[in-house]
Amino acid sequence: MTTPALLPLLGRRIPTLSPGASSFPHHRATLRLSEKFILLLILSAFITLCFGAFFFLPDNSKHKRFDFGLEDVLIPHIESEKEARHGSRQVIHGVGAHDEHRHRYITVRDRVVTATRQEFQMSREEEESLRDKIRADHERVLQEAKEKLRKSKEELKAEIQTEKTKVAEDLKKKDGPNPLPPVPMPKVVGVNDGDPGDPDIKEKRDKIREMMKHAWDSYRQYGWGHNELKPIAKKGHSTNIFGNSQMGATIVDALDTLYIMDLHEEFKDGQEWIEQNLDFSVNAEVSVFEVNIRFIGGLLAAYYLSGQEVFKLKAVQLAEKLLPAFNTPTGIPWAMVNLKSGVGRNWGWASAGSSILAEFGTLHMEFVHLTYLTGKPAYYQKVMHIRKLLAKMDRPNGLYPNYLNPRTGRWGQHHTSVGGLGDSFYEYLLKAWLMSDKTDTEARKTYDDAIEAIERHLIRKSNGGLTYIGEWKNGHLERKMGHLTCFAGGMFALGADGSPEDKAGHYLQLGAEIAHTCHESYDRTVLKLGPEAFKFDSGLEAVAVRQNEKYYILRPEVIETYWYMWRFTHDPKYRQWGWEAAQAIDKYCRVSGGFSGVKDVYSSNPTYDDVQQSFFLAETLKYLYLLFSSDELLPLESWVFNTEAHPLPVLHLGNITLPGSETQR
Repeated sequence: MTTPALLPLLGRRIPTLSPGASSFPHHRATLRLSEKFILLLILSAFITLCFGAFFFLPDNSKHKRFDFGLEDVLIPHIESEKEARHGSRQVIHGVGAHDEHRHRYITVRDRVVTATRQEFQMSREEEESLRDKIRADHERVLQEAKEKLRKSKEELKAEIQTEKTKVAEDLKKKDGPNPLPPVPMPKVVGVNDGDPGDPDIKEKRDKIREMMKHAWDSYRQYGWGHNELKPIAKKGHSTNIFGNSQMGATIVDALDTLYIMDLHEEFKDGQEWIEQNLDFSVNAEVSVFEVNIRFIGGLLAAYYLSGQEVFKLKAVQLAEKLLPAFNTPTGIPWAMVNLKSGVGRNWGWASAGSSILAEFGTLHMEFVHLTYLTGKPAYYQKVMHIRKLLAKMDRPNGLYPNYLNPRTGRWGQHHTSVGGLGDSFYEYLLKAWLMSDKTDTEARKTYDDAIEAIERHLIRKSNGGLTYIGEWKNGHLERKMGHLTCFAGGMFALGADGSPEDKAGHYLQLGAEIAHTCHESYDRTVLKLGPEAFKFDSGLEAVAVRQNEKYYILRPEVIETYWYMWRFTHDPKYRQWGWEAAQAIDKYCRVSGGFSGVKDVYSSNPTYDDVQQSFFLAETLKYLYLLFSSDELLPLESWVFNTEAHPLPVLHLGNITLPGSETQR
């Protein structure tokens, strides 16, 4: 400030007064009010400045702690030998002679090593040891990298695959299923040998074994890991029943056939693949029915035959993936379920989104065994709930329609068949009774009632004297019988013992008549192989009319009936008929890459469909092999075959109660 009046009093210059100088103004003894105010304002500003300096300037002790923390943690100071001799004095940036350390260059490695040393109070020898270790690790990594670069691409891929397999196995061990409770192993008898004694029959049996080996070896070479095989194209094949996944359906389906044929090396190969590759945690929508009869049935049979725990564990893992399919308003399962998400749905073509009788009605055998092996009641309760629900429903003419809506619990289209869509429902009623050691009388009663209605409304005799089973559609009988229906001859023979009103002889005879009709369907073709379906009207009997019914896809049902009829009657014609079928398959279906179905059994020069079905190994070849074996191989008193020909032991429960069965009574 340059104006004198604005300066403090002690800074102002006052002129000397001369006596008598009247012209000089009179001197004021006091300051003006404005000057006092300005002076007070300046004084308060000075005090505020001092006060702020006292409280807000950095405290020296705090600064030291901050500086020490930074030095000690982020840029540790390495003491020289001289400093070490003078004690462990702290180095503080900006203080005295130590300020030079602020700009010292410290390498990253020295920082890490020194920080580690200060934290754990390492000695100098330990510090040097750590540096040597880091140096050695560095050299080792470089050496490993050089060795990797010397290896071929194939060797590197193999190493990577080995590491991936090891990681997968470790994860499986860590996240594997809980151990299953110990349960008594059902009595297992007649799992090998079965020598028929007769050299001619043994030669035929050996031929069936050779056919099995050709089918398996071709799949092993061209389709390994895929669900099925295209034997002409010589590559893997799959259908929508397995979703988009490659689950090795042929491997699982064929295991028990390999075992009873004493093809143990092939069985071992299949077991190793299952142990290492069979994974159900895949985003795949599969058929609940097909996966149950082929995979769960096949795995359970392999377990009971071989005793290998891996098959039981895999069966249980898969069964858990199927349970969400039962999450419907009625408890009737969806036809398909996504193994990863658990979302289910039905086939779009099945009578307004209905579930199919042969699908939801063909779970009982496998699910009862699952409850027996795991102690988990859910499996048994699910299938018993289905039975109870059906028992409460009205049945037109005592017949079970093929379609049931899982949302409403009402029947769909009134179409009844003992062939496709209905067949194995009736089969499993009978086999539930047999598998329970004939204690499940409710199942037997349900079976008997159903067969009585079928006889009354579906079974007829043609003008030529052939007994056939037609299909009931909206009150009308269609005079057509499918290849799938031919299993019923064996079912009638199997259920003859225990029939009501002493009808055992009647049902055994009925089985023989159905076997004869189905043999005629084979014998009346050019290839001596049966068509998919055949009619009994317009003067034609046991002959296919439509082109889309003339194909043969390696189906087993006719041979299945031959085997059951042989077991119960020992009539040699059944072995003869079976041998005719085996020769025809070997002649017309065998190709260099396996066995293929044919599109027209009435053509002398048939076209192949180029599919080797998994059920050909599971059923067709197994029934042929059993047909030419002695009755001691898988005796029917001890084994019950599921609808995919997988043998499951009779559960002689005795005093054992299945978990969950108490709530069903």
